[in-house]
Amino acid sequence: MHEPVDVAVDVHVQRVGAARGQRPTHHRGCDQPQRRQALGGQNHRWDGGDQQQFDDAGLCQSHEGRGTGSARRAYPAGHGSGHARKARTLRGPYDSQRGIRHHRFRPLGLYHRCVAPHAYTRLTRFALWALAAIVVTGVAVRLTGSGLGCEDWPTCSEDRFVADLEYHALVEFVNRLFTGVVAIAVIAAVLGSWRRRPRRTDLIVLSLGLVAGVLAQVGLGALLVLSELDPRFTMGHFLLSMVLLWNAAVLDIRARNDADAAGAEGRPDGSTPGEGPPDATTRLMQWAVLVVGGALLVTGTLVTGAGPHAGDSRAERLPLLVREVARVHSIVALALLGMVVWTWWRLRASSSGGHVRMGRIAALLVVQGAIGYTQYFTGVPVLLVGIHVALASITWIEIVKAAHDPAAGSARSRQPEPIDGVPMAGARP
Repeated sequence: MHEPVDVAVDVHVQRVGAARGQRPTHHRGCDQPQRRQALGGQNHRWDGGDQQQFDDAGLCQSHEGRGTGSARRAYPAGHGSGHARKARTLRGPYDSQRGIRHHRFRPLGLYHRCVAPHAYTRLTRFALWALAAIVVTGVAVRLTGSGLGCEDWPTCSEDRFVADLEYHALVEFVNRLFTGVVAIAVIAAVLGSWRRRPRRTDLIVLSLGLVAGVLAQVGLGALLVLSELDPRFTMGHFLLSMVLLWNAAVLDIRARNDADAAGAEGRPDGSTPGEGPPDATTRLMQWAVLVVGGALLVTGTLVTGAGPHAGDSRAERLPLLVREVARVHSIVALALLGMVVWTWWRLRASSSGGHVRMGRIAALLVVQGAIGYTQYFTGVPVLLVGIHVALASITWIEIVKAAHDPAAGSARSRQPEPIDGVPMAGARP
């Protein structure tokens, strides 16, 4: 018989169960803090032990078919399933005040048999920033003129799978290898959506959308190499990356808002007391900012396709004048900045929330404008172009989050619920 981890929680459960004349059935496998909240609140249903679902706290279902009234104690993840030794080695310091033991290591929430909402947000955030990082590595390939460093696909050359010890070939090959990191992040997001409790169909669909997008990117990347960096494929490759970032950002928003709903006192928009969703006009402007932001990305790819950084000196350019396309790009950027400032003022004046994120977008656009004009008048240096594209990805993520999550940008710090008068860790008095 193994010693249970949550001693005080177990005693608390036995006490409440005895008061109700029933014996509790414990689950196994989810985050300790959420289990404590569920056992101390109204989410713990004393149904005789056949099946329990902690919907609000996002906890796992207990095992079925064990018979009614079967008392099972709370053990760390993997206890009794061949991983008890590993679980014991990962146990952290014991908190004598609350009678709990904290785990030192939780690898992205997949260590447990099921994934709690807060653990799943780590997976969605990992997928989001992995997709943003591969945009930067792809830009590095183009700016260093390494687009044809590997002239074949999926191999680097006709007779070699890996790249030679040559600068351009290595840059292109490392970018291809980073696709494996993105694939791991996307697969983790998909598996996490299936093992998340409570399971949500929208999160599963959005995570599968990432899989479809990555597969499309692989195919488009192959066409890009085989066509010797056709500018139309180059534009499509970058814009598809922005679509993937939009998908990943929406997935992260929905997973995060659901995980934080209890701390926000049940508000579906993630706002705190005293705040509410913005009015219809402001919401329309937030979506208009998203549309104009997409147009800004399209005009930016046109400037790139007509400019000097096409990925290789042999690559074809778009038959457009860089000066004219850059002028259109700057006009769209100024229009977007005006819309963002106006929306920020509306949100701040109405105290509806979300003005903090709009303020960040405005600041990013100002910085982007300064970098854009500087690189235009200094001969488009490689470093400034790379910074410009990296900040464009971050700005796009913020714009998407502003449209899909209007009030969360100003949500105040949310305090965990105390159990039996004992405040949770990190709570302010």
